Amino acid sequence: MIPEIVEALAAVGIEHPFPIQSLAIPIAINGTDMIGQARTGTGKTLAFGVSLLQRITVPSDEAYKTMEHRGQPQALVMCPTRELALQVAEDLEVASSVRKARVLTVYGGVGYDTQLDRLTTGVDVVVGTPGRLLDLVTRRSLNLGNVKVLVLDEADEMLDMGFLPDVERLISKTPPTRQTMLFSATMPSAIVSLARMHLNQPVNVRAETIDASMTVPDTEQHVFQAHDLDKPEIVGRILQAEGCTKTMIFTRTKRSAQRLADELVDRGFNAAPIHGDLNQAAREKALKRFHAGKVDVLVATDVAARGIDVTGVSHVINYECPDDDKTYVHRIGRTGRAGAKGVAITLVDWADLTRWKVINRTLNLDFPEPAETYSTSHHLFTELGIAPGTRGRIADPKPREEAPRPQRERGPRAERVETEDGRVRRQRRRRSGGRAAPEAGASTETSSSASAEGAETASDKPRRRRRRRPSGPKAE
Repeated sequence: MIPEIVEALAAVGIEHPFPIQSLAIPIAINGTDMIGQARTGTGKTLAFGVSLLQRITVPSDEAYKTMEHRGQPQALVMCPTRELALQVAEDLEVASSVRKARVLTVYGGVGYDTQLDRLTTGVDVVVGTPGRLLDLVTRRSLNLGNVKVLVLDEADEMLDMGFLPDVERLISKTPPTRQTMLFSATMPSAIVSLARMHLNQPVNVRAETIDASMTVPDTEQHVFQAHDLDKPEIVGRILQAEGCTKTMIFTRTKRSAQRLADELVDRGFNAAPIHGDLNQAAREKALKRFHAGKVDVLVATDVAARGIDVTGVSHVINYECPDDDKTYVHRIGRTGRAGAKGVAITLVDWADLTRWKVINRTLNLDFPEPAETYSTSHHLFTELGIAPGTRGRIADPKPREEAPRPQRERGPRAERVETEDGRVRRQRRRRSGGRAAPEAGASTETSSSASAEGAETASDKPRRRRRRRPSGPKAE
């Protein structure tokens, strides 16, 4: 590696490469197409990032202004999610802090103005999601005709999310002489077909042996069969286990993520949700707070499983059984990263037992029959290091404000009236706004005076009662 990149990495404490980096970087620096496969959390980003930064040209600011292709990036990195694009761009900026490469991140959910301004000014590396990248290319705001290095990160996820047509269109906009690198934790048949179509005699780099497990060995895994109604209490107790610091909890749906985050906050835990219903600003804010340690628990859907690289995540909880083995691998890969220890806990409902058995058999795990577990089960406390007597709540629930009761429409209120003889009586006010009519039992004098006063208005005239003759036959 060139001294500038070595100096930049050493400044943040990165001095010794991981296996995938040791194998991939020497090959990639020579411009050879490559397929890199390694388990999640083993340093794939820097494996292609270091070689990418070394192969591009980073001119000075004065020379950059006179360049003919300054608005055309020299390297393009495609990622399946916004969170992963932000993470990759951050790692590239760290590695190029000495060379001062111009890195731009583009993704949907935010305005175009900032991204268009940066493209006009000029960039060296563009990292983005396929949808926004293709949108900018269609608008002729992004020109890929000068791309030297193309990287497909987490390619299997991009295919699962339906990005294959967009990816192929973007690849067709790049020069055929480019270097293409494809990195993924899993290698399904669709990825192999994509590599055969767009890579030129690629070198396949795998950091583990063929029979190695897809999960990180440093991650301690637990699987429990739990009832859905008891899961919040179980999670609340796990969050107080020994060594539990930062925790990521994965749910299957956006609604479940929001509901669980609200439940944990109500129980006194410092939790925040991240899912597709939140706008991009809210998602980035939650991630920044989680990075900074201001939030201890992040409840996320699978959209965030591939884009969060936070050091110090001690526990990962699968609140619901993953859909397949790939999702399980990427979920629990958020802990035990870069050689650190981690704990992964999966809660399997009765309806998901068959799905879990398929995952267990595919990944060759040792949990064919998860133990039936409740929040009071003894083995839950002993296996996870939870202190006896721990409850799933660390604060009293917040008092709920009672909704204001609707005001009923009442009739005219009675008023107190004192008569001439000193007695006090109550009489009702009229709805028409006139004075109150006397009630039964009032003195004759008072009633007559009230009738005289009320006679001033036409509506107060007394009604005459009509007498009716009997309907029977007349007596003779």
